[in-house]
Amino acid sequence: MRRPIVAGNWKMHGSRAFVSELLAGIKEGVTACEGVEVIVCPPFVYLDQAASLLEGARVALGAQNLCQVSGQGAYTGEISCDMLRDMGAGHVIVGHSERRNIYGESDALVAEKAIVAAAAGLTPILCVGELLEERESGQTEQVVGRQLDALLQREEGAAALEKSVIAYEPVWAIGTGRTATPEQAQEVHAYIRQRLAQISQNLADGARILYGGSVKPGNAAELFGMADIDGGLIGGASLKAGDFLAICRAAAS
Repeated sequence: MRRPIVAGNWKMHGSRAFVSELLAGIKEGVTACEGVEVIVCPPFVYLDQAASLLEGARVALGAQNLCQVSGQGAYTGEISCDMLRDMGAGHVIVGHSERRNIYGESDALVAEKAIVAAAAGLTPILCVGELLEERESGQTEQVVGRQLDALLQREEGAAALEKSVIAYEPVWAIGTGRTATPEQAQEVHAYIRQRLAQISQNLADGARILYGGSVKPGNAAELFGMADIDGGLIGGASLKAGDFLAICRAAAS
């Protein structure tokens, strides 16, 4: 049985006081989320603070992005996988729709980042998903398949994917208040698992596939009740301890 995951992507939110207050609330309530892998992904500048506050807690630490180049070098403004591990991160979000659509990250670049992260011992949370116009024109599977293939077609891709978590996030449902219905989300999750089965049935059976897109306490249980949805990548609701913990409890039920 696949262990559910709930990961909070804080995006560009936070202050030292905010981090302390939010993590205190999450740590207090996380014991009620037995069986769920709980992850928080603060901005880079708060990773060290978060790592200190989470010491001994049943909450894992992740980052929101990384450089596709490992080691060190002349890459101004970038953060390497080695630096993330040094800060205590065990996970890293790769290819979030905002990185793809605002900052122009290509499928190939996202694949490179996933491979570098996995090789360094980080667990990539690989994001895939379609724009509204792509869904309306019936291209959802084509887009998601292309994004997965960018990794699978690389020599190291399948090995990296075995170490990854996949997050399906329909771009039209992120921060818009619109949410894919459980049936819409399940359809794409099932397609992703079917696509992985073409590589390896064991890979498909073991892959944990999260849903991301305006998940809230009120809709989490129904979404997580779908056969191929193994938890959520949570945006806005991860910024309030009560909401985030309610979503974690929904994944545990």
